[in-house]
Amino acid sequence: MTSAPPIRLVIFDFDGTLSDSGDWFLSVVDQLAQRFRFRTVQPGEVESLRHKSSREVIEHLGISRWKLPLIARHVRKLVGRHAHQIELFPGTPDLLQRLMGTGVKIALVTSNSESNARAILGPENAARIDFYACGSSLFGKAPKFRRVLRKLSVSPAETLAVGDETRDVDAAREVGMRCGSVLWGYASEAVLAKHRPDVMFRAPDEILAFVKAHR
Repeated sequence: MTSAPPIRLVIFDFDGTLSDSGDWFLSVVDQLAQRFRFRTVQPGEVESLRHKSSREVIEHLGISRWKLPLIARHVRKLVGRHAHQIELFPGTPDLLQRLMGTGVKIALVTSNSESNARAILGPENAARIDFYACGSSLFGKAPKFRRVLRKLSVSPAETLAVGDETRDVDAAREVGMRCGSVLWGYASEAVLAKHRPDVMFRAPDEILAFVKAHR
């Protein structure tokens, strides 16, 4: 069996992967539900929702697909106003610095805006990202992935996509990239395992170790 090509590019999701925005999002979800007329999330529901796929969560909350771009746009505006309240997960700065030291390229694909991502990352960490493809729709990451590959001249087989939700796995599979799921973000380990990512990471150091082992 032919071994996989070396990893030359790592594409990160942002919210729930590098940025610890989960608690902040829960603080505004009732406001979003009222504005866009979908079900509110009860405190006791949060854990059970983590065991659903991204599409199942949307269906459970009764959110019409046509509203998703409107909600994403509104959330980007809210994040812009409250970026100072959102921190990176512990270990993120060190991970980005050490990944850069391996020689791999680093990209960010997120439904958040580039300005929000840069504000939360801070200048030093933001400078470690080789390419930003931001503002993707909630289920439209595959086109952004392809754009990153074209811009950085890297093949899907040489790329690892890292995210925290089932939709991240689905999009990576669609493009033909290897995919890794972090276990400190939104989706539970059980639901991610059902989507069969190539690897699951319990700590940022494990991402670095995986990349080094496939260089």
